[in-house]
Amino acid sequence: MKIELYIAQLLYRYQCVTVPGFGAFLTEIQSAQVNESSNSFSPPKKRIAFNANLKNNDGLLANHIALAEKTSYEYAVSAIQYEVFNWKKALEENEVLPLKNIGDLRLNADKNIVFTPYDQTNYLVSSFGLAPFLSPLVKREIFEKEIEAIEEKATITMVPEESRTANPYLKYAAIFILGLGMAGTVGYTMYENQIATQTILVETAVQKQVQNKIQEATFFIESPVPAVTLSVKSDKEIKMPYHIMAGVYSKERNADKTLRILERLGYDAKRIAPNRKGYFPDIYGSYSTFAEAEKAKKEINKKHNPEAWILIQTL
Repeated sequence: MKIELYIAQLLYRYQCVTVPGFGAFLTEIQSAQVNESSNSFSPPKKRIAFNANLKNNDGLLANHIALAEKTSYEYAVSAIQYEVFNWKKALEENEVLPLKNIGDLRLNADKNIVFTPYDQTNYLVSSFGLAPFLSPLVKREIFEKEIEAIEEKATITMVPEESRTANPYLKYAAIFILGLGMAGTVGYTMYENQIATQTILVETAVQKQVQNKIQEATFFIESPVPAVTLSVKSDKEIKMPYHIMAGVYSKERNADKTLRILERLGYDAKRIAPNRKGYFPDIYGSYSTFAEAEKAKKEINKKHNPEAWILIQTL
């Protein structure tokens, strides 16, 4: 399971995401940056850091995985333990451990984890859609211009006043035309109101007839639908997804050697398929319920291997 995907989802909402037994990823808000030498602008963002001392299980990551995968909390815890085991193996072999959209992890000379964050992903929700950009250099030039005042002289044309006595009948004609327009407007409005009133009366009558028809209608089913009988085949195969891990080995011969020892001790041991890192896991046995596996694990921790743990996986 790629738990880094769920870690990245939580980094958008929380300042601290703890990976039980491994460490915690912390976020800190950084304000917008302006680089004058390169003319670049960067929006506010969350910077990611790693603290290997915070290892306690606060339940945040396991609960998020359980909800996202629609599985139990115990399965999520087991999946995290298995992934952490693979991470530690990769770091011990001097490998760089890349976590997608989060950063790279590696061990230094003092066997301390060094974290290099990725800068491409901004986990600050308020800066969503904002990306860094470069601005071209703005060159300012001073141009001296001579401003000439231009005076525009307005030409005033004198129009002689016409005699008020000229064409006196035009005034009465205009009043008559205006009166006709107002009368037409009032008449059209009255016509529209009359049409609207008649339309409402017709619609009311139609609705009344429809309601009467609905009340008179009688609904019945002549032949009821026959009952459908579904036959479900019982799954006789009992799934056993809970496995007690004895060890994971980088060399196959070491896994075979451990398997033979466990079989001589009376365990129903077997070797499962190699994981994605190419390691060879050995298990003490498989169980159908978590309670059975937990009971067997406590017995194995007490008598044979105190570091045995439960892997939840359908083989």
